[in-house]
Amino acid sequence: MIVSRSATVLPVIQLQQVSKRYADQAVVDDVSLAVASGEVLVLMGGSGSGKTTTLKMVNRLVEPSSGRVKLDNRDVREVEAPILRRTIGYVGQDVGLFPHMTVAENVGIVPKLIGWEEARTRGRTSEVLRLVELDEAVVRSRLPRELSGGQRQRVGLARALAAQPKLMLLDEPFGALDSLTRRNLQRVFQRIARELQLTAIVVTHDVNEAMLLGDRVAILRDGKLLQVGTPDELRQAPVDDYVRALARDEDLPGDTGP
Repeated sequence: MIVSRSATVLPVIQLQQVSKRYADQAVVDDVSLAVASGEVLVLMGGSGSGKTTTLKMVNRLVEPSSGRVKLDNRDVREVEAPILRRTIGYVGQDVGLFPHMTVAENVGIVPKLIGWEEARTRGRTSEVLRLVELDEAVVRSRLPRELSGGQRQRVGLARALAAQPKLMLLDEPFGALDSLTRRNLQRVFQRIARELQLTAIVVTHDVNEAMLLGDRVAILRDGKLLQVGTPDELRQAPVDDYVRALARDEDLPGDTGP
């Protein structure tokens, strides 16, 4: 394993020799990573590489078999899982909006759960809808079924941002969208990350997306962390042929099919 550079700022998230095993198979194998404040780290790899499992161990959707995950230098196991998740924004490919709630109710659900006053929640809802470039007057009272796929994903991003989380986790957030909508949402996310100085971990299998969104990119294969670096570092100084091919979006060595 090669880590190209360490964070120069106190890490928000640290994974320390984290593994996840099912029966006798390790789907994540001794992974150590640190994400600095204001940094976007992308986890990239093929199917079965362990990237989504790694992401889900951060907010305890999956519990590690060994190793530790620390948020602000505190072991996440010291915090009850539901409470922990309210401090971490989460966006998945399926969005997961509550179908019986309006857009405003979906966006405001976490602030409400953590006890924000109604006026503060309403103001923050308006703020994040503007951030994701949705017209509040048009969408605020709509149900998820009345939105396009791109609009639903924007609402999911707004919901994840609503409670001003310390950390954002995004699991293939734009993977189900058409290419034009995907590019637009990548642009929106880039702008928001800059404006808010987001600390985020993003999972993708798309090389172009990884290189576009990531301050650093971590490449996994068969549960092992192969290399972490900036997009330029991965292209110019790959640790092996697999990293070289992945970073340059070429055919992967040893791959015989989808």
